Amino acid sequence: MATGFPSDNKSGNNKRAHGAVYERRAEDYLRSRGLQPVARNYQCKLGEIDLIMRQGQTLVFVEVRYRHSRRFGGAAVSVTAAKQQRLRRTALSYLHMKGLNEAHQPCRFDLVACDGDQLNWIQNAF
Repeated sequence: MATGFPSDNKSGNNKRAHGAVYERRAEDYLRSRGLQPVARNYQCKLGEIDLIMRQGQTLVFVEVRYRHSRRFGGAAVSVTAAKQQRLRRTALSYLHMKGLNEAHQPCRFDLVACDGDQLNWIQNAF
């Protein structure tokens, strides 16, 4: 069945392109729910944040995960405690780089879990 998404291929370039497709899909979905894009693929030495969005005054740091199926727990389960910690540290780096005070800037961490063609937006995921 053709889905319009790149085929699963373990090579780095195809994997990166595959991830970009789902990140764009997640961004479009969140935009349709009223969130405004701020940044894509923010990177620093501590890690990467797929999407940074704004909902009202709240900065939303979004992790997008894709799994072909839920056979081994699905996309949501793949965000380990270590990954969550890296995302928190990377978000702090972003806030400091932008001159924002984390004590006064409302933030949250959302997850967009893509299992096959199913998309699940989990707000305040961690």
